[in-house]
Amino acid sequence: MTTPGYRANPDNFCYRHPDRQSFVLCQRCTRTICPECQTQMPVGVICPECLRDQQQAVKATRPSRGTRMLRSVRASDSRPLVTYGLVVVTLFFYLVTLIPGIGDQIWFALAFNSGFLIPGPFFQPWRLLTVTLVHASIWHVALNMLALWALGRSLEPLLGRWRFATLYVLSAIGGSVLVALLAPGTWVVGASGAVWGLLGAMFVIGRNLGVNVTAIAVLLGLNLVITFLPGSNISWQAHIGGGLVGALVGFIFARTRGIRQQRTQKLLLAATGVGLLALLVIPAVLYT
Repeated sequence: MTTPGYRANPDNFCYRHPDRQSFVLCQRCTRTICPECQTQMPVGVICPECLRDQQQAVKATRPSRGTRMLRSVRASDSRPLVTYGLVVVTLFFYLVTLIPGIGDQIWFALAFNSGFLIPGPFFQPWRLLTVTLVHASIWHVALNMLALWALGRSLEPLLGRWRFATLYVLSAIGGSVLVALLAPGTWVVGASGAVWGLLGAMFVIGRNLGVNVTAIAVLLGLNLVITFLPGSNISWQAHIGGGLVGALVGFIFARTRGIRQQRTQKLLLAATGVGLLALLVIPAVLYT
């Protein structure tokens, strides 16, 4: 549950709808705004008052050009576009891997194996992320994308697009890093680590917001049991690595909600990424 201090802090709630909690700030006035109050701009989102001020300023200086520009902006655009984009791109790559002749080549070019992180002629660090684009079967990709779609539609409007994208990327890297540490040389495919990161973040953020997270806890527990079933052929390292990093990122988001904490939030996220990459020195030294 949330603390009295958290509930009393207006920075944690939309300034126009005090009963709605949000992590998104207006890029101009830095006040907290819920999805209904967000207007998507090229560099972020702004609140209705800042939008009105901008419209008036544009109308006073360059009415014809300003009218065209404002018509191109969709007000209150809180659609989870990052989520939809990730689903589309992942499904596209899965279909490409089914093409005879080139599918296998693409699969092996994107799948993760810690051996490609060792400096040398085959040094390919991008596999930390591209592993999320290839899957072992139609059921594998379908279940992962269904989970991404369901979780992303809730998390992305709450966090904002860049925070959600950061969460997904860091969770994917976290899954790959734990595979490199505990199962070196193992081939791994799928977006499961990133999806587990979304689950971990949703659990931590939900607890901080005072939401009943029993369903999320049960879902995590069931997935954990399935992961360790004999013959499941599931990389538990990727799942747990992604989930732990996602929980950490969710904790950072929850504890750096203040307007004056935004720089701290970005520094902590950057430090998380650097720390994950630094851990890759361990398998590079031990297993060469």
